[in-house]
Amino acid sequence: MRKTKKASTTTGRTGGKAALGDLERAVMDVLWDLPADEEATVREVHGRLAESRDVAYTTVMTVMDRLARKGLVLQEKDGRAYRYRAQATRAEMTADLMRDTLADLGSTERAPALVAFVEEASPEDLAALRKALDALGPEAR
Repeated sequence: MRKTKKASTTTGRTGGKAALGDLERAVMDVLWDLPADEEATVREVHGRLAESRDVAYTTVMTVMDRLARKGLVLQEKDGRAYRYRAQATRAEMTADLMRDTLADLGSTERAPALVAFVEEASPEDLAALRKALDALGPEAR
């Protein structure tokens, strides 16, 4: 079977700053739950989603095509069907969204936004931030 990759027309892994809709998020969750080297067809994703919600196959197909156009998933032709996989991990996509959000703020707004985030962070999140800063070395502190 011949495989071709559909070219992404967006920049960055997040394909823009728009938040994911409920069904888009559910589709991404299915794709993120796959092992790193695996892909899924629309039928497979629909089957997983149909276990917990009433959703039409064609709706899932449309959402997956839209996610491919946004650059959030890779879409590869496999015979007559397409296979999909997430362009980035959950963590990578979240980090991209956080960077995009901070980039949209003026220089005087970034520090207060980060402080507000840290003030609401859980002890586990704070420990992860400290560990990440320590790993970056003294220049990050």
